[in-house]
Amino acid sequence: MTIEFKSPYIREEHVMFRQAVKEFVDAEIRPVAMKHDREAKIERSLLTKMADMGFMGMAVPEEYGGAGADPISFAILGEELTRACASTSVVMGAHAGIGTYGIVLDGTDDQKKRFLPDLASAKKIGCFCLTEPQAGSDAAAIKTRAVRDGDDWILNGEKIWITNGDIADTMTVFAVTDPALGARGGVTAFIVERGPGVISGPKEHKMGLSGSGTTTVTFENVRVPNANVLGHVGLGFVTAMKILDKGRLFLGAAALGAAKEAYDMAVNHAVQRQQFGKSIADFQAIQFYLAEMATKIYAMEQMVYHSAWLMEQGEDVTMAGSMIKLFCTEASSWIINHSLQIHGGMGYSSELPIERMFRDARIFEIFEGTNEIQKVVIARELLKGKKKELARV
Repeated sequence: MTIEFKSPYIREEHVMFRQAVKEFVDAEIRPVAMKHDREAKIERSLLTKMADMGFMGMAVPEEYGGAGADPISFAILGEELTRACASTSVVMGAHAGIGTYGIVLDGTDDQKKRFLPDLASAKKIGCFCLTEPQAGSDAAAIKTRAVRDGDDWILNGEKIWITNGDIADTMTVFAVTDPALGARGGVTAFIVERGPGVISGPKEHKMGLSGSGTTTVTFENVRVPNANVLGHVGLGFVTAMKILDKGRLFLGAAALGAAKEAYDMAVNHAVQRQQFGKSIADFQAIQFYLAEMATKIYAMEQMVYHSAWLMEQGEDVTMAGSMIKLFCTEASSWIINHSLQIHGGMGYSSELPIERMFRDARIFEIFEGTNEIQKVVIARELLKGKKKELARV
């Protein structure tokens, strides 16, 4: 049976939305999830179907062709997609989340009119280009350079580990515009359209998330009009952090969905599997695993949907987002690992989804800011609040 905990933040419209997502997932995604993994690709036609459901434009306001969905609905979508196929969830999240959030948050009216309708309809796919060879956790160390040339900027540099880098048409790219000012005043965000000088490398061969394309993206003398500066010149790092704060909620929801699926699979297998003349669910060792799984899922669910509600109220979620990323991704990995253990030898076989889920889950503790970096963010926010408190004394 599917594990569900009632949350005070889930309204009737969310219940209806979840049911619609489940029906779509069962009909369109579950049957091809293993195919995505084995063939290392997701058909563009599936993304179009998801756009028709409003999934690809979840964060886009209705006036620009999107669903205008609230954060709770976005979290529900991340949870239900990942239950079936983490690769599909990541492709969607990189597009509809971090690939689009920047334009929604900091875009001008003109930029929103030019870019958001095509992103919401999946006519064009988005991605987020921040990480570089020498700038991973130290995102402020980026070297990609943008130099003003009349009404344009000339962009040169290389980004790595870019989800959707193979299929993206519209990219949120961060580049140094004034080296003397450093990250806090010398980095600018740009909306870059695929064209001459935008070069995607070959797809990376990854442990998991094989269906989602991850590539380098190189920019060689790419001319970007000044009208495509996102936000303000020099404040790109601020834009990047705002995008990632919101993106971590979706990632936490995805981890929750994977954990729920792994739990359900573990319970079903434990009840059906017979050893020593009885169901292995009757053994205390297995019961203890299931009890810990359910407890972690309960905590994850409360964290995710409380934070989604806070985001809906316009509250700052920097610390909450980092806590979600840290706790939910590690709890999800633990649950999936122990679900595989309960499955025994069959869990190690690629014939069962739990093997794919085990591989897919590992990256959740690394991308969108490693869990070590989340601890830094959490501690910084905690101490910042204490220092303000002491300063008032």
